[in-house]
Amino acid sequence: MSEQFVPGLENVPAVKTKVSALDVVKEKIIIRGYDLIELAQTVSYLDVAHLLIYEKLPDAADATRFADDIRKEMALPDAMYDVFEKLPKGMDAMDLLRTGLSILAGYEDHKLLADNSKAANIQKGIKILAKAPAIMVNAYRANQGQVIVKPDPALSFSENFLYMIQGEKPNADTAKMFDMILTCYIDHELPNSTFTARVIASTLADIYGAIVGGVASLKGPLHGGANEACVYMMLDVLQNGGSAKAEELIMGKLARKDKIMGFGHRVYMKKYDPRAWLLKDYVPKLTSRHKDGEELYKIYQTIERVMAREKGIYPNADYPIGLMFYLLGIPIDLYTPIFFCSRIAGLVAHITEQHSDNRLIRPRALYDGAEDLHPPKA
Repeated sequence: MSEQFVPGLENVPAVKTKVSALDVVKEKIIIRGYDLIELAQTVSYLDVAHLLIYEKLPDAADATRFADDIRKEMALPDAMYDVFEKLPKGMDAMDLLRTGLSILAGYEDHKLLADNSKAANIQKGIKILAKAPAIMVNAYRANQGQVIVKPDPALSFSENFLYMIQGEKPNADTAKMFDMILTCYIDHELPNSTFTARVIASTLADIYGAIVGGVASLKGPLHGGANEACVYMMLDVLQNGGSAKAEELIMGKLARKDKIMGFGHRVYMKKYDPRAWLLKDYVPKLTSRHKDGEELYKIYQTIERVMAREKGIYPNADYPIGLMFYLLGIPIDLYTPIFFCSRIAGLVAHITEQHSDNRLIRPRALYDGAEDLHPPKA
């Protein structure tokens, strides 16, 4: 075989899509023709979810209708809460989310489950988007022996998400900042989890199966988990000398060739992730919410400065988001599941697009093993 082998399929186009793109030259994340950073600053997460799923930004009536559709679907079947209580203690939060979404598929009408039409996928996708936060948060709460907090239909999507996590209703500023973070995570062209979902969808598997596959993909530390790793790194610096020792500690990691999470990106390479560029100015607005907030922010700035000087690489979105989640008091175990819940809107768009113009994704392999072997004669 003469085909060129490209490890990791780097820069190999795998699909044609109208959903989103990363324009590295213009340093933009494009969502159906719009700049994601501009969207994050001007409209809500649900508005961008509507754009992804329905292919247009909502007007006032559309926005109200979509929010109502989400609100009506937030509640989980009561039996799911019983299942959460029975799951093995100590499960990873991503495994809890994956399991919960699989269980949810069992409650779907079997005829609708097998229907991969655009209308059916949107109907099921809205249901998954609406219920995923309640699944993720309450499966985790049950696993930790905490009180279940069911969704409150009186709250907006982002308010309700935070309410279930924290057990109290967030103020408007906190909810707005959380909403912006969700928007920044909503879609990102064709990362591993999105590609995984499209590969699964290309077999004509249903949208639940494709999304569950995406959870499994995002759990891997080379894809999801960087937001958690960033915070653990900053906390390690905090506990070993703080900002005064930050440069020395990071230089030591670099000398040992340790991976510094939250920096660089396969696509952006040595450019600043536009989402990180947007969110970096919001980090200092949260420092007063935590006793170590100011010191952690100094550590954050020092690590960024060292990485730019020594490696010429800059933060990706996970770097500011990890610290922002920590300062908001969100349990570290939930950072990656929150990422996935926000990404569901994008996955619904990608899976619907795949099913609408499908071709089975079936690449080839370059064989690099032995040849012309023969079994021993009897």
